[in-house]
Amino acid sequence: MTVDSAVLKASNLSVGYVGQPVVRDVSFTVRPGEVVCLLGPNGAGKTTTLLGITGVLPLMAGTVEMLDGLTDEPLYRKARAGLSFVTEERSIIRSLTTSENIRCAGLPIESVTALFPELESRLTTRAGLLSGGEQQMLTLGRALAREPRLLLADELSLGLAPLIVDRLLKAVRQAADERQTGVLMVEQHARKALAYADRAIVMQRGSVVLDLTGAEARERISEIEDAYLTAGTDSDAA
Repeated sequence: MTVDSAVLKASNLSVGYVGQPVVRDVSFTVRPGEVVCLLGPNGAGKTTTLLGITGVLPLMAGTVEMLDGLTDEPLYRKARAGLSFVTEERSIIRSLTTSENIRCAGLPIESVTALFPELESRLTTRAGLLSGGEQQMLTLGRALAREPRLLLADELSLGLAPLIVDRLLKAVRQAADERQTGVLMVEQHARKALAYADRAIVMQRGSVVLDLTGAEARERISEIEDAYLTAGTDSDAA
């Protein structure tokens, strides 16, 4: 796969639950070093799209190409090939310390603390006693320390203070710039996410309604919020 080629290409995806599609005919690409933000109101199908891409949910139609063609491989093999997936639920073991959580991932502690020095003083603290922001730093730090070729992130900012959100998004941007990690992230906080994004894909009722450059999306943010992101504009699941 060349530098100019996509690390992720989704073509005409349909994904759903119990035989009912929630996401319909969705297509986009993510290239190395590109941060793509997936926006939409609650229920637009953003998380369902991520689950279809990773194979957690089976595709009802369409194709996904990623990481040199690992289309139908199980998630753990995709992870070995360079995929990191940060789910909405923080993937920590609450009873273990911060350092033990890092070691369980097979990573040197320094690889995570280099990304988030804030964790250095919390290495002996049980992860369940960390603040929400620290837990998310631990989760994202482990994902980025693997130096993934493709990062999928679902709601990094959920329930966190603005300063913490900026800290997390800066780390994502840095990975894209310095390691050419391709990033697809689902975010509710559009304005913050767009400050770090190269492209924005806006979904509504399970379909893509806008695919814009980051600059275009920042210029049209008020229009996008009013027309597509207002709570209650969508009733579909996930």
